[in-house]
Amino acid sequence: MNRLIIFFCCLFFSTNDKAKDTDSPPIIKNMVHKAHTAAVDSFSQDRIYNAEALERVFEKLKDNESNNNQKINIVHIGDSHIQGDLMTNDIRKNLQRKFGNAGRGLVFPYQLAKTNGSYNERFYSNRSWESYRNIHPFKSLPIGLSGIALWRDTNGFAVELNIKDADYKFNSIQIITPQNQDMFDLAISSQTKTIQSTERKIITHKIKKGEAISTIADKYNISIAEIRRENHLKSNNIRAGRTLKILTNETKPRNITSSEFVPLDLQSDSNCHYYHSDKALDKIFLIPNKKASKYELNGLVLEKDNSGLIYSSIGVNGAKFSDYNKYPLFFEQLKALHPDILVFSLGTNESYDHMEASAYIKELRLFIKNIKDQNSNVAIIVMTPPPSLLKARKPNVYIRDYAKSIIEIAKTDGFAVWDLYDELGGMDGIRNLKLAGLIGPDWVHYSKKGYEKQGNLFSEAFIKAYDNFKLKN
Repeated sequence: MNRLIIFFCCLFFSTNDKAKDTDSPPIIKNMVHKAHTAAVDSFSQDRIYNAEALERVFEKLKDNESNNNQKINIVHIGDSHIQGDLMTNDIRKNLQRKFGNAGRGLVFPYQLAKTNGSYNERFYSNRSWESYRNIHPFKSLPIGLSGIALWRDTNGFAVELNIKDADYKFNSIQIITPQNQDMFDLAISSQTKTIQSTERKIITHKIKKGEAISTIADKYNISIAEIRRENHLKSNNIRAGRTLKILTNETKPRNITSSEFVPLDLQSDSNCHYYHSDKALDKIFLIPNKKASKYELNGLVLEKDNSGLIYSSIGVNGAKFSDYNKYPLFFEQLKALHPDILVFSLGTNESYDHMEASAYIKELRLFIKNIKDQNSNVAIIVMTPPPSLLKARKPNVYIRDYAKSIIEIAKTDGFAVWDLYDELGGMDGIRNLKLAGLIGPDWVHYSKKGYEKQGNLFSEAFIKAYDNFKLKN
């Protein structure tokens, strides 16, 4: 009997210990991601599946290595994993070290839209702005290239752009607005204007015993109301010995000074209004164009006078392919970045909607069609979504299915794939991501260290695919 009691006690405490391990996700052993049998060989060679889709751009990179005469534009589009610019900033730095730094690319004043953004630049404004994101129900608002509408209906503002990272000082800046409307000017300096005027002379009067306010008003030929207003008196009662300010009818000269920005001479093309400086800049002001009646900003593009690579990132917290697909202006303005490669990082939010893989692929294909409809024969890399959990506890099987489906259509649809899901171990690897401090407490967003790891892994894969291309050519 004693042995039986001891056995049940041990079983009870063992069960309780396992129940306390709430921070560890349930891992289903048969969810190992390496099920892409047709793709495994291609991945093992380049780590980017169907890298042949990038050969035209690789040729341009190779030519620039020899002649230093090319700008190569990569545009990375995604959700909250991209908006903060942690992963993409690491990719930008890594690839620019390899291929040359031609500039920061697209920037947007997320601070004015009251949300997070890149730490490479900071925006300040003396006025508040209205904003609306593409993730919300459709509205007829200027939601374009940044995925966020930002606007004001009145002037009187100045927006200051400060570059925090010296690597991204710029020589040219482009202003992206709906239908390329001329809504803004730029300035890098201000001037002081002096206007000569006159003002009434003020003297003081010490009140004598027995003196009334009416006699003082008569003496200086002014009204009682003026004396009361100038001295903040509530009645006509005054006391001897006090001093009054008297606004006389005499005048004296007065200089009025004011400071105003000096607009720069802007040029324009079919995509934007822009300014070029021979000197590298780290600060500039966006001011109202005096002829405009409304002010809508979709983004600014910063470039250097160097050849090399420009890596722009576009992200909206909570975004899905369907959110971008709602707004034709996004695809119209994408041309302004002259992309050579587009990188897509979407799917996590679709999985939280429990969207099936077939519906996800339908939205991906519509997104690509909308791009192609703008006569853009651009190379595409689709990143599979990173591993995550649903509601911090359930394995996210939707992500697994998206990754598999993306790879299955890559060759027929003509795009390359970087399998981030597999690079991070798939669902089997998510416990290790937590132990290494790479994924956050919600099991969806990653830590700064986690996003930097993703950026380094992608950079390595891209450079390896490019080096393999050069070996073959």
